[in-house]
Amino acid sequence: MTGWNAGDIPDQSGRTAVVTGANSGLGFVTARELARRGARVVLACRSAARGTAARERLVSEVPAADVQFLPLDLGELASVREFAAGYAGAYERLDLLVNNAGVMALPEGRTGDGFETQFGVNHLGHFALTGLLLPALLRTPGARIVTVSSMVHALANIDIDDLDSERGRYRKWIAYARSKTANLLFTHELARRLAAAGSDVVAAAAHPGYAATNLQAAGPRMEGRKGAERLMEAGNRLFAQSAEAGALPSLYAATAPRVAPDSFTGPSLAMWRGAPAPSWRAPWTRDDRAGERLWAASERLTSVTYDAIEA
Repeated sequence: MTGWNAGDIPDQSGRTAVVTGANSGLGFVTARELARRGARVVLACRSAARGTAARERLVSEVPAADVQFLPLDLGELASVREFAAGYAGAYERLDLLVNNAGVMALPEGRTGDGFETQFGVNHLGHFALTGLLLPALLRTPGARIVTVSSMVHALANIDIDDLDSERGRYRKWIAYARSKTANLLFTHELARRLAAAGSDVVAAAAHPGYAATNLQAAGPRMEGRKGAERLMEAGNRLFAQSAEAGALPSLYAATAPRVAPDSFTGPSLAMWRGAPAPSWRAPWTRDDRAGERLWAASERLTSVTYDAIEA
């Protein structure tokens, strides 16, 4: 894995990938590099304007790219179902699902279905999407599911009795950390269920370290805190690695040979920056009982079940 970079991505010809949040940042880079290596890529983005613009930009950078845009709003379960139905009507197989989209440290809010925004978008939306796309993944040999978490997960475990962060004062960074812990617990439990079902689908996780994207400034911008927004932007310029570097752990987990189920890949230097490497994760992200309880709650909240691999 030492020094692994985008040039090491194996040939992806004949493979089909879905990348959520592919209109900018890590998602765009992930989609572009998969397309550069020959994959057919579906850009799953909330905004039709930004999704269409991203497709045009990607094709301008990779003229031979086979890339399409399909609308997906992870904060609306009806949109998730529409996306999955549209995908099933257009494609037979799914080799790679990259659950990349997310929101970070936003002011307190609710999704269209009434969930706390960060938990609803970062975890529940991707839980529902993965479950609805699971039939295509299961019938595709060598398929992978890569869910993007964060090193910030270490700030907080989930509270299974308060998944919407309604108790006490809302703390946006703790809510974000809980959603990223949920991403890792989801991967852990998904990998366990896939193995129990005898499936060769690999469920793995990755994180970008500290990468310069538009996520950092989104929260302060929504709150109208210009000073904090400028501070975040300055931090990106001074300390963060590029989106190109930040996408490498996801690309590694998605394409490198012998990626293990339930592995967690991140930057090699203190989880902050550098080439992809196995990453430390909090012990609570491998708690079987917590994974089972989160799974049951997620099925209940989304009304999406994984019948094909139910344990």
